[in-house]
Amino acid sequence: MVPMIDLHCHILPGVDDGARDLSEGIKMARKAVEQGIDTIVATPHHLNNQYENPKQTIINRVDELNQALVKEKIDLKILPGQEVRIHGEMVEGYEAGEILSVNETQYVLVEFSSSHVPRYTEKLFYDLQMKGLIPVIVHPERNQQIMEQPELLYQLVNKGALTQVTAASVCGGFGKKIKGFTLQLIEANLTHFIASDAHNTTNRTFMMRDAFGMIQEKYGNEMVYLFEENAALMIEGSRVYKEVPDRIRKKKFFKIF
Repeated sequence: MVPMIDLHCHILPGVDDGARDLSEGIKMARKAVEQGIDTIVATPHHLNNQYENPKQTIINRVDELNQALVKEKIDLKILPGQEVRIHGEMVEGYEAGEILSVNETQYVLVEFSSSHVPRYTEKLFYDLQMKGLIPVIVHPERNQQIMEQPELLYQLVNKGALTQVTAASVCGGFGKKIKGFTLQLIEANLTHFIASDAHNTTNRTFMMRDAFGMIQEKYGNEMVYLFEENAALMIEGSRVYKEVPDRIRKKKFFKIF
């Protein structure tokens, strides 16, 4: 089994709605290794629901967790990252040293609310890209407005943004509708990474092996390789593979009178 990289995980203890304490973080680490994961990017929420996890705090906590994993003899490496709730001052936050990109590369994980995409998103993403950053939209398949208006996502990707879908979404963990939309995103080249967004070992766990198994069955080894390779390229700050995106054609529903 090829070792996997999980780019989005709430494994850092006691900082957000993920692992509550070190023992839960260790339990998540063991579960990750069972799944075949050997590297996790710890991505605590930043500026979402009053969670503030600035860059240096995360780097320090990642060091502490890595030391604890060595003591526990768990063969898993944690890298620093952050899941940033979109806000108008992201460029300023980055320049002030509060926003942390994935493993301090050019890739920054950006979270929308579950309901909408702010009107200023395109301009903000342009400004981030002018600073040399690449915005990676996390779990777009769970955003209500994107589901209803997939053209929004197409335009953002067409202008240089990347996206990451959740392993549980691929497997149907968030319901049939979200699973169907996730597969549409994969088929339309509108997503570039698969990650767990794991918060615990019970109701929000990894599901990475299941997701890759399903992708292999449905789309073949090449698609699995693309997602695995992109994760490796992201953490080293290299250019990732991107296919030309397609528009998702919304199915029309006709009322029968």
